[in-house]
Amino acid sequence: MADGRGPVRFGVIGCADIALRRTLPAMRADAGVEVRAIASRDLAKAERSAAAHGIGAALGGYAELLERDDVDAVYIPLPAALHAEWVERALLAGKHVLVEKPFTTEGRDTARLIALARERGRLLLENMMFLHHPQHARVDGLVADGAIGEVRALAAAFTIPPKPRGDIRYRPDVGGGALVDIGVYPVAAALRFLGPRLRLVGAVLRVDRAGGAVVGGSALLSDPRGVTAQLTFGMEHSYHSGYELRGSSGRLVLERVFTPPPAYGPVVRVERQDHREEIVLPPADQFANVVGLFAAAVREGGDLTSWHEESLRRAELLDDIRDKAEYARVQQV
Repeated sequence: MADGRGPVRFGVIGCADIALRRTLPAMRADAGVEVRAIASRDLAKAERSAAAHGIGAALGGYAELLERDDVDAVYIPLPAALHAEWVERALLAGKHVLVEKPFTTEGRDTARLIALARERGRLLLENMMFLHHPQHARVDGLVADGAIGEVRALAAAFTIPPKPRGDIRYRPDVGGGALVDIGVYPVAAALRFLGPRLRLVGAVLRVDRAGGAVVGGSALLSDPRGVTAQLTFGMEHSYHSGYELRGSSGRLVLERVFTPPPAYGPVVRVERQDHREEIVLPPADQFANVVGLFAAAVREGGDLTSWHEESLRRAELLDDIRDKAEYARVQQV
């Protein structure tokens, strides 16, 4: 994109599973994006990833990628605790940055990096991908049309089964644990539907006695009107990914909301005392949507301020949950 009109030239820092399975295919399918290079600390891994995805250059170090003149923007799918360092280094190198969620593991780092991006005139976006799926706009319309009356509460959960013992999520110094890696989804859903005035009422976090990582938890949020959000998250559960809006005259339920496959047609279930309805929505690729939004913003000089505000509020709530929760130490099987 040296002339401001061609495709946005991306470099990818890290060969994470989410990048290889979902984001890189979305980038390859977007005519406004060209992936020039991929970097890993393991050169052989970078070479395998480059070959599998038709990427021209494989690099054995992240810093080497940031030195390339043919890279306009970088995508960073590294473990959560490494985000702050490499987002900062990318911005200082003059690159636009799309970073996987969570933005960082500390709200102060998120605020600092957003300020740095503005200072350097670079675009920066947290890849909270589920927010870019159109199913949530349909929910907005149903609620606005009175499908469940006045909203009184939201319940949201994202839980997954335990990972192998050596999984990076069990290393709080690198992976960040279940609060920032998984809990960020229901927190984002609560803010999406109930607004930025939510505050923490109480929380419980379950911590692995051996490794010290958060493996699960729950939180209760409320806005000034007493509308509540009950959130559950973790990696010691059966799989569940959904939210429910409870209203004065009914409830609205969606499943598989945080990580729907591109071919999945979401089902909105609306229930009232004398009515039950299932609305099947068209499939959509939320990764393609966020890649397209970011690339268009880079080409056209778009304004991502509203997304920054959402990222900052999420980070503040995650900090509050971490700092004010009751902790329970548990033994992982």
